[in-house]
Amino acid sequence: MKNIFLFIRQYFTFLSFLLLQVLAIVMLGNASKTHQSFFASAANEVTGSFDTRYSHLRSYFGLQETNRLLAEENARLRNLLPANFLSPNTGKKYVIDSLIKDSLGHVRKFTFLPAKVVGNTYTLQANFLMLERGTAQGVTKGMAVTGPEGIVGVVVEVSANYCRVMSLLHRNSKVSAMLKKDNSSGTIEWDGIDPSYLLLKNVTKGAKVSKGDTVVTSNYSANFPPHLMIGTVAAIASESSSNFYTLKIKTTTNFYNIQYVYLIENTRYTEQVQLETNPSKIP
Repeated sequence: MKNIFLFIRQYFTFLSFLLLQVLAIVMLGNASKTHQSFFASAANEVTGSFDTRYSHLRSYFGLQETNRLLAEENARLRNLLPANFLSPNTGKKYVIDSLIKDSLGHVRKFTFLPAKVVGNTYTLQANFLMLERGTAQGVTKGMAVTGPEGIVGVVVEVSANYCRVMSLLHRNSKVSAMLKKDNSSGTIEWDGIDPSYLLLKNVTKGAKVSKGDTVVTSNYSANFPPHLMIGTVAAIASESSSNFYTLKIKTTTNFYNIQYVYLIENTRYTEQVQLETNPSKIP
């Protein structure tokens, strides 16, 4: 308390000057409409500036929640795409147990689930992502993973609340792909060099391929729905001793900065994989 009185005593003249200035400004504003308008405008400018800064600060700290909401909304919209449904075969009678059907009787084949990326590597020969979603949230091994720009990888390990995804940037990763313009198929692999580029191998030389052509997932994958974006052709390699091209693909997915992805559930994945790995023995 003593220090407050000493401060007022020491700066009494200056404080009196400030008080009189404020009083004079208030009286001037009340006496003149012009000055009142000017001071109100100035006050609004200052207040607006502070409000803008505060709003930007709140927006920055709210980006995580905004991204989460956008991911959930995108997943909902993806689940409404007609490509995720199968038309029923009217020549047979099917009993559908737990599959979701739309108003036309189409059976859902693919379901998109949003997930947050909590771990990611891209500098190794065997790269993985860690997602904050596991068996308790409907994740199973073998699910495909895609991002907003293109595909990302496949789930290889699952716990209760997390799952591990083999990235496309993994030397053992292989995904069936095709050229969008003529459906010429091949296999997407990674050579372990540049995280921005993949290789599309075994594309027949009969394909009319050129730089800039779009590469998407094919109809032959049990994990991925067809026609999901992978990248564009950046270079074409051809060997005279081979009947196939090896294409260098510029990936549309930015593996350096992945925050949210979508897990894709194929309701017929187990059936398809079992038949592919254990075909009937033909005598």
